[in-house]
Amino acid sequence: MTATSPSRLTFGQETTATLRLATPLAAAAVAQMGMGLTDTILLGSLGRDALAAGGLGAGLFFTTTAIMQAAMTGVGVLVAHARGSGAHDQVSPIFRAGTLLALFASAPVMLLLAFLEPLLLLIGEPGQLAHDVGQYERILLLAAPASLLLGTQRTYLAAIDRPHVVMAVTIIAVVLNGLLNYGLLHGAWGLPNMGYLGSATASTIALWVMAGATSLVIRSQSSMRTYLFMGKLDWTILRELYHMGWPIAATVAVELALFAASGLMMGVLGNTALAAHQVAINIASTTFMVPFAVSQAVNVRVGFHLGAGDAHAARRAGLVAFMLGIGFMVIAAMTFLAAPRQLALLFNLDPANPGDADVIALVIKLLAVGAVFQVFDGAQVIAAGILRGYKDTRVPMVMAAFSYWGIGFPVAWALAFAMNAGPASVWWGLAIGLMAATAFLGVRFWRLSHRRIGILSQSISGP
Repeated sequence: MTATSPSRLTFGQETTATLRLATPLAAAAVAQMGMGLTDTILLGSLGRDALAAGGLGAGLFFTTTAIMQAAMTGVGVLVAHARGSGAHDQVSPIFRAGTLLALFASAPVMLLLAFLEPLLLLIGEPGQLAHDVGQYERILLLAAPASLLLGTQRTYLAAIDRPHVVMAVTIIAVVLNGLLNYGLLHGAWGLPNMGYLGSATASTIALWVMAGATSLVIRSQSSMRTYLFMGKLDWTILRELYHMGWPIAATVAVELALFAASGLMMGVLGNTALAAHQVAINIASTTFMVPFAVSQAVNVRVGFHLGAGDAHAARRAGLVAFMLGIGFMVIAAMTFLAAPRQLALLFNLDPANPGDADVIALVIKLLAVGAVFQVFDGAQVIAAGILRGYKDTRVPMVMAAFSYWGIGFPVAWALAFAMNAGPASVWWGLAIGLMAATAFLGVRFWRLSHRRIGILSQSISGP
């Protein structure tokens, strides 16, 4: 991207620019999911107890840090606005403020993880499991600063049009994490045999290597070295990042909480329902990475155009993002409908086993509903990304919370338990909540973009 005449971009050129940003980000997101899958597979080799403790510990860590990483999104938005307006001298202070915010945000995460064992006991988890998870987190909490620094670095690199660095570092880290996991879990290659705690140690090392390597790459290449680590801190920028960031984190939290609640509801409906839900949600989460990456790209594109004072181009960037994200999710939905059984069998389910056969049958039903909610899930995350480019985060937070918990959750609960409509009805509740979020956020984008275009027209025409 350059700061010259963004309004001259055609629809096709905007599409190319968005894809150039989104493709490496999507690859990095899928690769990071592969890191979690590798951990799960290798932990499974140590038995059920190790898998339970390590799986729960890793899940809690990555969920917590994902919420806090979302608060770093404002770094990319402000950098994009600065580049669009030609205020390149602001890029360095924005990055410094984002780095400090990441370190501040890691403190409550570390505190929570340090005292996770008594919290798990408080909610009734078995004593041994709570103890094992607590030990796991006391190692993994050391990676919290690295994880949040990575959040700042990634959104910064996207904003300066260097997302390929994110992809390359993530792929290398996946390989490193897998090797360290195996070596520390089993004491291979002269490494200490740490059992299930080896997985936490491997993840901690991998995350710090990722953060360090990303920093070194930025500093070693003149095209990316638009900042200095040392310099005066602009507290005004830090406050703006905070006020932009916490509503984004809250939005992510309420959505993750909805999906966690859906899992709990499935657990009440039985083990078959819960197992099928886990399989189907893993499939849906993988395809979701593409519109999620598009949403990260579009907040940069929209922010850049608004910084350049081109409200028309900002709206065009939003429409392009919708086209790309929804188009992909329609293809994903068609795949869900055409080959649900084949997708279920990827999870090593045995059709000859009666229990597995029941799970497969339910996965097929869930993916039929998933074909609907995938499209709206992609649309709502892209709409949220567009609005972040407009620096609009508080109203979308309220809209999302109402959609998920005021509409989606009550509908899911009523269908599943009051009306006994079965496990698939929980997913219908999710779909309806996502439809509502798409409608609210989509209308918000259209009105906000129309208002910005009106302001631009008035400034051009003069008094």
